[in-house]
Amino acid sequence: MAVTKIWAVTDSINRVLSYAANPDKTIYSDICKALHYASDERKTVIGEEKAMYVTGVNCTAETAFAEMNAVQERFDKTVGNVAYHAYQSFKTGEVTPPLAHKLGVELAKRMWGDQYQVLVATHFNTGTYHNHLVINSVNMWNGKKFNCNEGAYWKLRSISDELCKENGLTVIKNPKGKTPRKLYFAEKNGEPTRYNLMREAMDKALTMSTNPKAFTYVMKQLGYVIDLNPYHKYATIRSVNNKKATRLYRIGEAYDRDAIYDRMRDTLQNNSREAYRLYYEFTEKKSFGVTIQKAHFVKGNLKTAKKITGLKALYFRYLYLLGVLPKKKKHKPLSPEMCEACRWLDRHTAQVQLICDNNLTDISSVESFIKRADSEIKLVSDYRKMLYRDIDSCHNPDEKAKLIAKQDDCTKALAQLRKDKKTAARIIEDNPKIRENILIEENMRSRYFGLNKSRKRGYER
Repeated sequence: MAVTKIWAVTDSINRVLSYAANPDKTIYSDICKALHYASDERKTVIGEEKAMYVTGVNCTAETAFAEMNAVQERFDKTVGNVAYHAYQSFKTGEVTPPLAHKLGVELAKRMWGDQYQVLVATHFNTGTYHNHLVINSVNMWNGKKFNCNEGAYWKLRSISDELCKENGLTVIKNPKGKTPRKLYFAEKNGEPTRYNLMREAMDKALTMSTNPKAFTYVMKQLGYVIDLNPYHKYATIRSVNNKKATRLYRIGEAYDRDAIYDRMRDTLQNNSREAYRLYYEFTEKKSFGVTIQKAHFVKGNLKTAKKITGLKALYFRYLYLLGVLPKKKKHKPLSPEMCEACRWLDRHTAQVQLICDNNLTDISSVESFIKRADSEIKLVSDYRKMLYRDIDSCHNPDEKAKLIAKQDDCTKALAQLRKDKKTAARIIEDNPKIRENILIEENMRSRYFGLNKSRKRGYER
């Protein structure tokens, strides 16, 4: 069984190559770093063996960066996606080191033939043998860039599966597709993803739980329903607001059913007094880090005061529940869904800014804004095309400089228009989810604090 993934390298081929081979992995930029990462001796050497499992396809392993860089310079394609970094990972214990490396080299040859330069390195440091492939994005013969679209990924996976079948290895029957790279690195960086929030909640609950009943209760208060029934094949966890459960073993070995029981027994034997104290404080206070705002008194007649309505009110309420507003009174959201939504604060901030700047009151006004943006984009694009023609035919240096400046202004204007259009489209896309998250969060707050559910808001439900 082999798992495959591929992603683009955007700044420099040097970083990727360096990242593959350099033990420090901090010096070079993009393609060199990937190459160094791939060929890092600490990862490519087994035990005391000094033979490194690194092979160049259509290039020499030792001079891969220089050769790849030479091709890019020859065709003047040193910017953009300068390389692609792929990996092929095998089931633990299913392949030998030579076989793993052989399959990686064969994968590179069948996928990229004699058209692209590829460095193949087999890593052994994790216990699970896997290949790193660093691919020059520029064709070494005609200078065309490799089109790394969804079809290319599926072709890569198909070839890898064929190689596994030919060598008697297992193949995943129902592959689930590739994990988004952003989500993968978000997990690694400790961002509030769904799995990371589950881990955080279980870690917190296990510090104050000495038995399954207490653990289940605390998890329920933290917004999760956990099933540790020994008669069920898999232990599961889900949000109290979601019917779809996740099997615990998918979150990590430290969070599977047996591991949780082991951690509770350890707490009972070694730290029971502290666990009882934390449990008592948790069950008595039930604040869970949430700060309720105090009442504020203002001068004037509230009946005549202008109320915030529409999308602006919706987003202000959303940002309040996320803990962003008000600035001086920070509080944390209760529901797992809102905690996860904290990852997208920059995205929602941009949406609020667009709503306020353009007085967008509802979804129909957002749709109208997108139509206007499309019209402006077409006008500016047509004008820029005219400038391109004028620049080509202009022989006066001063006039040409003015035309180029206008062209640059058009490019900047187009970038902003397209950015605003994308933000507006996301407002429409995110609107149902935002309303759902608000409802979930307010329901959880009402459970703990007895908030009035029937209180009227300044936006349409």
